Amino acid sequence: MNCCFLLRVDLPPVGPDDLPLSLLEMGCSGRLELITHPLPQNRPLPPHSTLPHGLPPTCLDLKTEVEKRFLRDPAWLPVHGVDDAFHKFLNKRNKEVDSLLHCSLSPLHSGLSVVRDPTTGMLLDFTEVLLEDTGLSAKNSLSLQRQPGPPSESLRGSNTNYPFLPAGMEELTLEQIKKKSELEEDIDFEEDLLAVPPGLKAGMDFSDKGLISVLLSLNLLSLLSTFDDVIDALPEEKEGVSQKEETDSGNSPSQPSANTVSLTEQKKKPQQEDKGDNKKWAVPVDITSPCDDFYKRIPDPAFKYPFELDVFQKQAILRLEAHDSVFVAAHTSAGKTVVAEYAIALSQKHMTRTIYTSPIKALSNQKFRDFKTTFGDVGLLTGDVQLSPEASCLIMTTEILRSMLYNGSEVIRDLEWVIFDEVHYINDAERGVVWEEVLIMLPEHVSIILLSATVPNAVEFSEWIGRIKKRPIYVISTIKRPVPLEHYLYTGNSTKTQKELFLLLDPSGNFLTKGYYAAVEAKKERTSKHAQSFGTKNVSQHNTTASQDRAVWQTLLSYLSQRQQTPVVAFTFSRTRCDENARSLTSLDLTSSIEKSEIHSFLQKSLTRLRGGDRQLPQILLMRDLLKRGIGVHHSGILPILKEIIEMLFSRGLVKVLFATETFAMGVNMPARTVVFDSIRKHDGTGFRNLLPGEYIQMAGRAGRRGLDATGTVIILCKAGVHDMGDLHAMMLGKPTVLHSQFRLTYTMILNLLRVEALRVTDMMRRSFSENHRDTQLRNTLSSLPPLDTEGQLSDLLSYYHTITELRITTETLQRAVLESMNGLKALSVGRVVIVSNGQHHNALGVILQVSNDAVNRTFTALIICEKGNEEAAGDDLSNKAFHPIYSTTLFIPEGPCSHTVQKLKLQDISAITTKTLKVIPERIIDNYNKRQQPRFRLDPPGQAISTATQELLRLAEANPNGITTLDPVNDLHLKGVDVVEGVMRHRVLQDCLKDFHCIHSPTFTEQFARVQERMSVQEELDMLLFLVSDQSLTLLPEYHQRIKVSPSTHSAISSHELLLTELLFENTLSPLAPEESAALLSCLVFTQNTQIDPHITNTLQEGINQVLSVAQRIGELQMDCGIAQTAEDFVAQFKFGLTEVVYCWARGMPFAEIAQLTDVQEGTIVRCIQRLDEVLKEVRQAARIVGDSVLGSKMERASLAIRRDIVFTASLYTH
Repeated sequence: MNCCFLLRVDLPPVGPDDLPLSLLEMGCSGRLELITHPLPQNRPLPPHSTLPHGLPPTCLDLKTEVEKRFLRDPAWLPVHGVDDAFHKFLNKRNKEVDSLLHCSLSPLHSGLSVVRDPTTGMLLDFTEVLLEDTGLSAKNSLSLQRQPGPPSESLRGSNTNYPFLPAGMEELTLEQIKKKSELEEDIDFEEDLLAVPPGLKAGMDFSDKGLISVLLSLNLLSLLSTFDDVIDALPEEKEGVSQKEETDSGNSPSQPSANTVSLTEQKKKPQQEDKGDNKKWAVPVDITSPCDDFYKRIPDPAFKYPFELDVFQKQAILRLEAHDSVFVAAHTSAGKTVVAEYAIALSQKHMTRTIYTSPIKALSNQKFRDFKTTFGDVGLLTGDVQLSPEASCLIMTTEILRSMLYNGSEVIRDLEWVIFDEVHYINDAERGVVWEEVLIMLPEHVSIILLSATVPNAVEFSEWIGRIKKRPIYVISTIKRPVPLEHYLYTGNSTKTQKELFLLLDPSGNFLTKGYYAAVEAKKERTSKHAQSFGTKNVSQHNTTASQDRAVWQTLLSYLSQRQQTPVVAFTFSRTRCDENARSLTSLDLTSSIEKSEIHSFLQKSLTRLRGGDRQLPQILLMRDLLKRGIGVHHSGILPILKEIIEMLFSRGLVKVLFATETFAMGVNMPARTVVFDSIRKHDGTGFRNLLPGEYIQMAGRAGRRGLDATGTVIILCKAGVHDMGDLHAMMLGKPTVLHSQFRLTYTMILNLLRVEALRVTDMMRRSFSENHRDTQLRNTLSSLPPLDTEGQLSDLLSYYHTITELRITTETLQRAVLESMNGLKALSVGRVVIVSNGQHHNALGVILQVSNDAVNRTFTALIICEKGNEEAAGDDLSNKAFHPIYSTTLFIPEGPCSHTVQKLKLQDISAITTKTLKVIPERIIDNYNKRQQPRFRLDPPGQAISTATQELLRLAEANPNGITTLDPVNDLHLKGVDVVEGVMRHRVLQDCLKDFHCIHSPTFTEQFARVQERMSVQEELDMLLFLVSDQSLTLLPEYHQRIKVSPSTHSAISSHELLLTELLFENTLSPLAPEESAALLSCLVFTQNTQIDPHITNTLQEGINQVLSVAQRIGELQMDCGIAQTAEDFVAQFKFGLTEVVYCWARGMPFAEIAQLTDVQEGTIVRCIQRLDEVLKEVRQAARIVGDSVLGSKMERASLAIRRDIVFTASLYTH
C-alpha cells in the first residue's frame, strides 16, 4: 500500500498587501471554490480541501502489482537470463534416472502355507502357494475374496464401495459366455475383415507377402469347446460323489467352504437351474407330530432353555443347526424369539455374526436390552446411536442394514444369520420396499430367519425368497395360541349395569350368536327405558359424548380391577381420545401405597438424566400424576423417554391401565391380562374403516401372559350401540392380511445399483416379490385349461384366431384415429346413426343422443335397437374381453318384436359410423326412457319420440341387411396419416382372407373358439411375463427409465427426497442461510402432519421456503413429463413447513417447554422430527463433502450440533 506523508511547510505570515484569497478543493470531483472573506488574525491557513487529509490514499490492486513486478519485468524472468538459471539448475540437482521408472508395487502373487505332521501337529515344512484374485478390491469387485477395506469403513462401508455379490445373481457360466446375443455375429478373421475403412477410397494391403500363417484354423470357439470336452471327460463317479456330498451337506451342521467348488459342480449348476423352474423352494415343515429324537440329534445345543420347547421351536432349531433358512409364522407371544435367540447363540458358538433387524427403533432398543442381559456380546446401530459395533450380534433397523449391503460393509463377510422380525411389516406402503431390497441384496453365505405374525401366504412368500436366493426356505407356521383368548362384548355404563359382559367368541373359536343377541337386548332395553321417560333421542352409530365415554370407562375399569383382570391395554385409534380418556378418569386409583412409592422412585431415577427445566414439562407432570394412580398413555405424541418409562412400569405390572394406539401392538412385547377395544373403526389416512382381521388379531394377541393367565380376555366396548354382527364376524374370524409386495423403484436404489456395472436394476426388479407373484399364478391357470381340438375342419382354427385378432386390433386402431380427429368427432354428433358391437350387441344400429364433454374418456349416450328381453346391459367386463368369433357386416335385425335400450357407449363399442343421420329429440327420449326404468312406470308404452326413432332404425336395418355404407376414414373423413391409410388397406385384405377359412363351418366352432381364446389370452400374458423377465421390459421398467431420466445429477449419499435435496445443493439454496435457518428449512423433509398454526419466521427463511417449493414444483412437473404417475401438486404437497419455527428456535437454544407452546404438534412428534432431521443433516453434510462444498459441510455440522441437546437427544433407558 502507498502511505501518504503530509509535510509541514512554514509559510511567511500574510502581509498587508496580500489579497484575502484562497482556493478550496471540493471533494474528489476536481471542483474548486474561491474564498474571499478575510482571515482572522494569527490563525493558520484554511484547509485546501473539504476532505480531512486531502485525497484518500489509493490502494493498488495486489494482483496487478504482482503481475507487473514478477511477470512483466524482464529482469525477473529467467527466460532472459538463461545462463545464470541453468548453471544453478545443473549444480544443485542430482540426476536419478531410476525415479522415472518407479511404479507402485504389484500385489504378492504367492504366499506361504504350513505343512504339519497329521498326527502330532508338528511343523514340518513351508510350501509356496499361488494366490488368486490379488488385484480385487472393494472398488472393482463383488467377490468375497477381495481385500478388506480400511478399518474406518469396516462397519458402515463407503458409498464408493461395490456391494458383495447378492445370492441368486450368479456370475456368468462358460455356457452363457459362449452363447451369442442377437447383436453378435460370427466374424471370420481371415475373410470378413475390411481392408478399406467405410467412406475412404484406399485402405491397407493385407495380402500375404510370403509370411507363413501359423494355425489358421484355431479360433476362440474351438478353444472353448476343447475346454468343454475336458470338463465332460472328468470321471462319472466323481460326479456321483459330489451329488451325494451336496445332499449330505444339506443336513450336516458343517458347511463346505466357499472356495472348494469343484468343476463338476460348476458344470452341473446350469443343468440344475433348468430343473429349478419347477422346483419347489418353500418346504412346509410338519409340526403336528412330536419331535422325539430332538435331543439325540442335538446332544449339545448352543443354548439351553429352562422350559420344554414347543414342537415348532424344535423343528426350527433343527433347521438352524443344518444352516438352513426358515420362515416362522406364529401368533404374538407364541415364542418366536426362541428361534432368534438360538441363532444368536449358534453364531457365537461358530464365532460368526448375527444381525437382528426390526421395523421400529423402539423395538430395536427393547431387543437390545433383552439380548444384552441374555448374551452380553450385543451391539446396537440406529440412526443416532452406535453401541459396541464390534459385537457378534448387532441389532439395527432395516434401513441401516440396507445401506451396509449397498456400501459393501466388512461386517457382511462374517455374517451367518440375518433375523427379520415382524416380517408382516413388508405390507407397509412407505417402508416395505426396504425389506425386499435387503432380501434381494443378501450374499449367498448368509442364512435368513423370518419371524412373522400368522399370514395366509407364508408359503408363497417363502417360495419367492427361495427362488431369488436359490436355496430352500423351511416354512414353520403354527396357529396355536399358548394362551387361548375369549372375546366379549361390553354394554355396561353405570354401577347398575357394570356386569353386562357377553361372551362372543370362545377359546376354541366358536362364534356365539346367543351372546350377540343378549348384548343387543341389554342395550335396547336401556335405550327404550330412557326413551319412555325423556322421549327418543337421535343417537348416531359411532359417536358418543365425552361424559358417556367417561362413564363407560369408569364402570368397566373398576369392574375389571375388582375381578383382578389388570393389567389392561385399552386400544384407542386416536391420540387425542387416548389423552382425553386417561385425563377423564380423575377419581380412579388402582395402585397400593407400596406400588405408589415404587413408581415414584423409578420416575425420579429415570428423570435425573433430564435438565431441571425439562423435568417440569406439562406432559411429564401430567403423566407423573396419572402413573401414580396406575394409568398410562402410549402413543407417538408422548416424549420418547416417557414412553420408555411407561413401557418399563407396565412390564413390571405397576401400570394397571394403558391407553394406547395401534403402534403399541406392533412388536413391543408387552402382554397384558386384558385387551379392550374402544372402537372397531379406525382412520387409515384416507378415511374411516373397520379393523382388518390381521390388525385385530395382532392387537387382541396382546391379551394373555404366558405362564400367568389361563385365558386372555378381549373386550369390545359397545358405547353407542352394538356393532354389526357381520362386521364382528369378519373381523374376528376373517383371514389375516396377505403379504403384498410394496416394491417400487426409489432413486436411492437406482443410483446405488448404477454405481456397479455387474448389478442391474432390472435384476433387482425381476427378483421383487410383485414380479414373481404374477408369473406363478399364470402357469397354474394355463396347466388347468382343457385341451384343444384342431382336427379335420378345425385344422385352421389357430390361424383363423390370429387373423381375426389382427383384424380386431386394426379396427380398434382405425376407430381411435377417427375419434381423435376433428372430422371424426364432428361426424359423431347428435342424430348420427352408428353400428354398435360390444358384449351385449352385435352389429346393432343405434342413434347418438348425447356426447360427453370429457375429452379423455368420452362417452356417447345412444338409443340402440335390440331383442325384447335383452334391454339390460351386461357386465362391463364382458364388453372388453369377449369379441365375436365370426366377422361379418350383416346388421342385427330382431327376430321377435323390436325393443330398444338407451346406453352410455365407450369409443370401442362403436364399430363404424354410417352415412345416415336421423332427426331426434334427445332430451325427450332420455327423460321418457329414464322414467320407464322406475318400477311404477315400467309397463307404460314408450313415448312418441322413442317409437319414431326405433322404427326408423329398424327400417334402415331391414333395408340394408348385408351391411350399410359407412364413412371411410380416408375418403370421407379426409384422414391422410400414413398409418390410417395403411390400416384401411390392411383391413380390406384381412376381411377378404376370412372368407377362405374352413373352421367357421364346423358345428363345434363357437365352443372351440372360446377355448382357443381363453388359452391364448393366458398364453399371451405368460409370454408377456417371460418377455418381462428378459431385460427389455419389466412392469416396473418404464418407471425405472423414467426415474433415470429425472435423476441425472443425484447423489447416492442421500436417502430421503434425494432429488429435492440434490437440487437444493446444486442451486445453493442453503448457502445464504444461517445454520439454524437451514436446519429449520430442511425440517419440511421429515415432518408429515398438517398444523393449524402458521409459523412466524425470518424473511430469509421465507425466501428459502419459496425456493424449495419452486424446486419441488419443477421436479414434480419433470416427473410427470417423464411419465411417473404423481401430479406435481401431490409432489409439492408432501413437504410440510409447520415445524420450521419450532426447529429454528430450538437450534437457537430456546428451552423445550417454550418451544412446545409455539405449535399444536404434540411433544413426542416434535422430538421424533428433530431426531430424524439430525440424520438428514448428516446426509447433506456427507453430500456437500462429495460435491466439494466444505463450507456447507461445516454449516450442516454446526446445525447438527445446535439441535443435538437436552430432552430431544437423551439416551434411551433401554441402552443403559
